[in-house]
Amino acid sequence: MSVRIRLKRVGRPKRAYYRVVVVDIHKKRDGRPIEVLGQYDPVLNENKLKVDRQRVDYWLKCGAQPTPTVASLLKKADMSRV
Repeated sequence: MSVRIRLKRVGRPKRAYYRVVVVDIHKKRDGRPIEVLGQYDPVLNENKLKVDRQRVDYWLKCGAQPTPTVASLLKKADMSRV
Protein backbone atom coordinates (compact mmCIF):
# COMPACT_ATOMS: atom_id res chain seq x y z
CA MET A 1 0.00 0.00 0.00
CA SER A 2 1.39 3.42 -0.97
CA VAL A 3 1.00 5.99 1.75
CA ARG A 4 1.87 9.64 2.16
CA ILE A 5 2.33 11.91 5.14
CA ARG A 6 0.40 15.04 4.29
CA LEU A 7 -1.74 17.86 5.66
CA LYS A 8 -5.50 17.62 6.14
CA ARG A 9 -7.26 20.98 6.32
CA VAL A 10 -9.65 21.56 9.22
CA GLY A 11 -10.93 24.69 10.92
CA ARG A 12 -13.24 27.41 9.75
CA PRO A 13 -13.14 29.56 6.60
CA LYS A 14 -10.23 32.03 6.48
CA ARG A 15 -8.74 30.40 9.60
CA ALA A 16 -6.86 27.37 8.36
CA TYR A 17 -5.67 24.69 10.73
CA TYR A 18 -4.11 21.44 9.60
CA ARG A 19 -3.64 17.91 10.87
CA VAL A 20 -0.56 15.94 9.87
CA VAL A 21 -1.92 12.57 8.73
CA VAL A 22 -0.88 9.33 7.09
CA VAL A 23 -3.21 8.54 4.21
CA ASP A 24 -3.39 6.29 1.16
CA ILE A 25 -2.26 8.20 -1.94
CA HIS A 26 -5.53 7.47 -3.72
CA LYS A 27 -7.71 9.16 -1.08
CA LYS A 28 -8.93 12.76 -1.15
CA ARG A 29 -7.13 15.49 0.78
CA ASP A 30 -9.79 15.49 3.49
CA GLY A 31 -10.50 11.76 3.29
CA ARG A 32 -10.28 9.30 6.16
CA PRO A 33 -6.66 9.01 7.37
CA ILE A 34 -4.88 5.86 8.47
CA GLU A 35 -3.38 7.71 11.44
CA VAL A 36 -3.21 11.28 12.75
CA LEU A 37 0.38 12.17 13.63
CA GLY A 38 0.00 15.74 14.82
CA GLN A 39 -1.17 19.24 14.01
CA TYR A 40 0.05 22.38 12.28
CA ASP A 41 -1.27 25.88 12.98
CA PRO A 42 0.19 28.44 10.53
CA VAL A 43 -1.16 31.41 12.50
CA LEU A 44 0.85 30.78 15.68
CA ASN A 45 4.21 32.51 16.08
CA GLU A 46 5.87 29.65 17.97
CA ASN A 47 5.39 25.88 17.97
CA LYS A 48 3.43 25.83 14.76
CA LEU A 49 4.02 22.10 14.32
CA LYS A 50 3.29 19.47 16.96
CA VAL A 51 3.86 15.85 15.93
CA ASP A 52 4.51 12.48 17.52
CA ARG A 53 8.12 12.01 16.41
CA GLN A 54 8.20 8.29 17.13
CA ARG A 55 5.21 7.66 14.88
CA VAL A 56 6.65 9.87 12.12
CA ASP A 57 9.90 7.87 12.26
CA TYR A 58 7.91 4.63 12.18
CA TRP A 59 5.97 5.63 9.07
CA LEU A 60 9.09 6.91 7.32
CA LYS A 61 10.80 3.57 7.98
CA CYS A 62 7.73 1.78 6.59
CA GLY A 63 8.15 3.70 3.33
CA ALA A 64 5.66 6.54 3.69
CA GLN A 65 6.62 9.53 1.55
CA PRO A 66 6.03 13.02 2.98
CA THR A 67 4.67 15.69 0.67
CA PRO A 68 7.09 18.56 -0.07
CA THR A 69 5.23 20.84 2.37
CA VAL A 70 5.30 18.30 5.19
CA ALA A 71 8.95 17.50 4.47
CA SER A 72 9.91 21.17 4.81
CA LEU A 73 7.86 21.50 8.03
CA LEU A 74 9.54 18.44 9.52
CA LYS A 75 12.94 19.76 8.49
CA LYS A 76 12.24 23.08 10.20
CA ALA A 77 11.11 21.19 13.29
CA ASP A 78 14.59 19.59 13.41
CA MET A 79 13.57 16.20 12.10
CA SER A 80 16.41 16.00 9.61
CA ARG A 81 15.87 12.31 8.77
CA VAL A 82 13.37 13.26 6.06
